[in-house]
Amino acid sequence: MSQTTTTSSLGLWGQRLLAAILLGGQVTLHLLTRKIHRRNTLDQMVAVGPESLLIALLTASFVGMVFTIQVAREFIALGVTNAVGGVLALSLARELGPVLTAVIVAGRVGSAFAAEIGTMQVTEQIDALYILKTDPIDYLVIPRVIACCLMLPLLTILSLVMGMAGGMLVATKMYGLSELVFLESARNFLTPWDICAPAIKAFVFGALIAVIGTSWGLTTTGGAKGVGQSTTTAVVTSLLAIFIANFFLSWLMFQGTSGVVLQHL
Repeated sequence: MSQTTTTSSLGLWGQRLLAAILLGGQVTLHLLTRKIHRRNTLDQMVAVGPESLLIALLTASFVGMVFTIQVAREFIALGVTNAVGGVLALSLARELGPVLTAVIVAGRVGSAFAAEIGTMQVTEQIDALYILKTDPIDYLVIPRVIACCLMLPLLTILSLVMGMAGGMLVATKMYGLSELVFLESARNFLTPWDICAPAIKAFVFGALIAVIGTSWGLTTTGGAKGVGQSTTTAVVTSLLAIFIANFFLSWLMFQGTSGVVLQHL
């Protein structure tokens, strides 16, 4: 019985994933051919950006501090204190910043998308939009996709700055490193591409979060219980999509060898 239930759940998940992929194609087509609802888009940008800013910055600052604690002690023992800031900057820019910010937005915003639209679906408000000759994709989905794609890169860049500030605070106060050496190390290690890459990753992650969250909402059935299940599975699927996409984006952006670190040790 349990095996049958698991198989059924996986089958339903696969169907909803396929629906999300199809929705992504529809969103792309509508963005090219339809008018954007500006007011809805601005409202969603506020929900995704400013309302998520505090938790994103707090997370980034503590991640930067913890990373510095782990790295500074070992680097001081090795006599390469001039690399602490640079290694932190690379880690935040290439991986920790965009991924952790996307995880926060997926948990906070993606779940809200699924719950809100899922509630509209089970209470037949989506059907009412069709009766009013309003396409739910134009009215509900596209504003959320645009908001996530625009706001997530900005949140990521601000998180990078806050993470570096937290790391520098720990490095200077706990380990006695010079602020000038810390910042100079970060400047030497980072390249212009290391600043562009997290924004590109965040843009992709934002699209995934919005499309998956709204798709799971639109395919919700089963009343209040279905809304809860959609919210949970939307977040889990978004996180899985973020980690998979991050692997391929990292492989495309940073494959091969680099001598940046070795040049400044």
